[in-house]
Amino acid sequence: MPLYVKIMPNLKTVKPRGPLVAVLAYDGLCTFEFGVAYEAFGLPRPEMGADWYRYTVCAVEPGPLRAAGGIVVNAAPGREVLRKAALIVVPGWRGIDAPVPASLIALLRKAHARGARIMSLCSGIAVLAACGFLDGRRATTHWRYCESIQTRYPAIRLEPNLLYVDEGEVLTAAGSAAGIDLCLHVIRKDFGPEAANSVARRLVVPPHREGGQAQFIQRPVLPQRKNVGLGSIIDWLRTHLDHPHSIKRLADKAGMSVRTFQRRFEEATGLPPGEWLIAERVRLAQEHLEKQSAATLDDVAVTCGFGSLETMRHHFRRRTGTTPAAYRQRFSLAR
Repeated sequence: MPLYVKIMPNLKTVKPRGPLVAVLAYDGLCTFEFGVAYEAFGLPRPEMGADWYRYTVCAVEPGPLRAAGGIVVNAAPGREVLRKAALIVVPGWRGIDAPVPASLIALLRKAHARGARIMSLCSGIAVLAACGFLDGRRATTHWRYCESIQTRYPAIRLEPNLLYVDEGEVLTAAGSAAGIDLCLHVIRKDFGPEAANSVARRLVVPPHREGGQAQFIQRPVLPQRKNVGLGSIIDWLRTHLDHPHSIKRLADKAGMSVRTFQRRFEEATGLPPGEWLIAERVRLAQEHLEKQSAATLDDVAVTCGFGSLETMRHHFRRRTGTTPAAYRQRFSLAR
């Protein structure tokens, strides 16, 4: 027998008044991605105050709606809600090649035109692509679906190795767990790093994961004989980011040839050694900019291993889309 779930309004004593998040429900609902969106935006969080997200579920077709795992969902139609939502989440789609109803495309296009953010998790990219939101834009999805999406929508600049892509009013996440990464990213942008860290702690996940999907496609875990020395070297590098590092020196430290070290490092982390070092240094710079308000930008650049502020600005902007100064102004805990 299927398990029936009645979507009820949130009956908290103090109702939040923040941005309205609308999560789509449909026949064939992807239960995990739907749960991710609820955990991030719908779970009562009184510690966040009254400005936290408002949350609702919108049925895109008449119910009851079947969901993965034998669950049946009853939810109110979403036409009116989608006219007001600040963020609309597509939690997967019933099939990467399944057609998207014209009525849903029309509603989402109207919401997008008035400025609502549209976000997809995993196979939900099929809905955003059908709406034309991703033409000429960067996007990502689960690596299993990349070929199908790229074939049908060649105008999309697909980034198959990224966990998520933020193009402003349009956002996409890769596999199911990457949906958590994207949700935390949105919370970080909307409410700052402390809010994102708090939600991440509650979920028992890191607030930000490095690397991309490449580390999960073929060999998520290296055979023990091939991973000897890499774990300790990675840990050592994280505590010595302020030092200069050469691939030759790291390969010697691991007891490998340069070519073997580069290959195995990328297999283990999803990034070449040089790119991984830059990503770690940018992450460390973000932490300093958030918490060390008295430090100058030049000091942060040296402490994090960039050597100069100019170099830090270049890599910081390339990876975050903003400058160190602008990032500090927005996310510093001392504001």
